[in-house]
Amino acid sequence: MPKVKSASPSRATSKKKARRAPISRGGESGVFRQRGVPARRAKAELRHIPWSSVELEQLNPLLQRQFVVGRDIMVARVLMKKGCIVPEHQHINEQVTYILNGALKFWIDGQEIVVNAGEVLTIPSNMPHKAEALADTVDLDVFTPPRRDWMEKDDRYLR
Repeated sequence: MPKVKSASPSRATSKKKARRAPISRGGESGVFRQRGVPARRAKAELRHIPWSSVELEQLNPLLQRQFVVGRDIMVARVLMKKGCIVPEHQHINEQVTYILNGALKFWIDGQEIVVNAGEVLTIPSNMPHKAEALADTVDLDVFTPPRRDWMEKDDRYLR
């Protein structure tokens, strides 16, 4: 198999449509890398973090959360008691919610959607949504980019 050359800086900044670089096997890492992504961004760190070492914030009597922030992504473990209401809000962040235990009822885009354990809901950026815990619930929320309001504790709607 022929060696694959990496894109030169002039090619990476050209106006041509970005294409996927083929995976190379001869001498290079073999890791997929997409062309067109700026090469001089801050480097992401490799970290191993047990949830037991992450601060558990008590936001109100029915709501607790933990979160870990990467360079471009955030994952949050959210614990809600039955009856907990997350008031309607919206944010610039795209959100993926995965229910580990329990169930959440969402009011979103003119619909009521119940998301049960083992199910996932994707919420586009800037889409208003509200949720209620139908049972004691543990969910994982993934946000991109990371939620600046949560990191700066500027999330009064939850407290």
